[in-house]
Amino acid sequence: MFVRRIAVIGTGYVGLTTGACLASLGHQVVCADVDEEKINKLKAGTIPILEPGLTELVTEGMAAGRLKFVVGARDAIANPNADDTESEDNPVEVVFLCVPTPMGAGGAADLAAVEAVAQEVRDLLPRNCVVVNKSTVPVGTAARTKQLLGRRDVAVVSNPEFLREGSAVHDFLNPDRIVVGCDQQDAAEKVAALYSRLGAPTLLTDAASSEMVKYAANCFLAMKLSYVNAMAELCERLGADVHEVTEGMGYDKRIGQAFLKPGPGWGGSCLPKDTNALVQISAAAGFDFPLLNASLETNNRQAARMVDKVRAACGGSLSGKRIGLLGLTFKAGTDDLRDSPALTVAAALRAEGAELTAFDPGCQTGVAGVTDGITVTDDPMTAAKDADAITVLTEWPEFRALDWKAMAKVASRRTVVDTRNLLDPDVLRRAGFSWVGVGCR
Repeated sequence: MFVRRIAVIGTGYVGLTTGACLASLGHQVVCADVDEEKINKLKAGTIPILEPGLTELVTEGMAAGRLKFVVGARDAIANPNADDTESEDNPVEVVFLCVPTPMGAGGAADLAAVEAVAQEVRDLLPRNCVVVNKSTVPVGTAARTKQLLGRRDVAVVSNPEFLREGSAVHDFLNPDRIVVGCDQQDAAEKVAALYSRLGAPTLLTDAASSEMVKYAANCFLAMKLSYVNAMAELCERLGADVHEVTEGMGYDKRIGQAFLKPGPGWGGSCLPKDTNALVQISAAAGFDFPLLNASLETNNRQAARMVDKVRAACGGSLSGKRIGLLGLTFKAGTDDLRDSPALTVAAALRAEGAELTAFDPGCQTGVAGVTDGITVTDDPMTAAKDADAITVLTEWPEFRALDWKAMAKVASRRTVVDTRNLLDPDVLRRAGFSWVGVGCR
């Protein structure tokens, strides 16, 4: 395998995982970020995100001299190895752009960070360098980046990530597929070769198709989740059990078991952003996408359905009722609160006058501007104390092992609304609780 000198711009979930994993594959990697405090923490071995295996990879990479951290894209590209006397003879060969592309006005992806970095680095890039868009970006962004760079000698490649928070390191090192898109075959092959040790199926395609793959995959998963949430509501109305229904569906190899669990709605940093972006992309192309729009509408309804369940469990009104929340993050195994359906439900409960106390293993202190109006505790018993209802909003497996008999003694009303169908109803009932699930008899 050829060892490449790589710069990674951005040290969020995608950038930090990409940099650490590429270093673990033997490449020389320098990661850059504009946040000096974050870079100093990374240099000290402090990882700012909860991601299994990432701390170990960063520590190993730095110890081996294959992974470095600098402030700003300029240092990552123009002076990536200031302490290396051979740096001039070994310039950066591949630059990964892993900067945020948040949801902008009207749901379209905001490409301000991508465009700003492209303009910043265009005169710094060595000849024949390859720039890789790793962030999720709309179709046409590779062409736009190429235009902003204004460098005929620099190729722009689309190489979307398929990382799940909570298992990002595993996903990177054990990929289902690697997608590389570029109109220049040699540049695409250079990027694909970075992953050669992984032995994964690799698709070399054009940039537009590569950019579309990420949206197509995420939006399909979002539609699948919305479908199962709608099916759960139908099961409730008809007296069926969604557990049995989805198990029967999942054995069909054309469908599979993944993404067939009902819940309070889908969220996180990817699915809401990508579905809204694809709606905007479709509209700009003059294409109506009713199936995707219906999935968004179903997801919006799901949070209201969970609030209905909690309200009913509290006797018909939430005003002045104390609700214990188990879970705030958008999924288990992460500390990420972005677009969390748990927070959407919590906001709706607050709007009806409920008093909220929450416990989450990944978020044990409040976050200003995010958890305002919620008392966040590091003790599940505190969340349960005097609660008129305990509501499970995130599927942390730790919740199954809680001392439910002890919690029953401190709760005001022994009712659990389990929006994830996480807990064993028999265990809850033996502890003295009534259990309310989603899509169950």
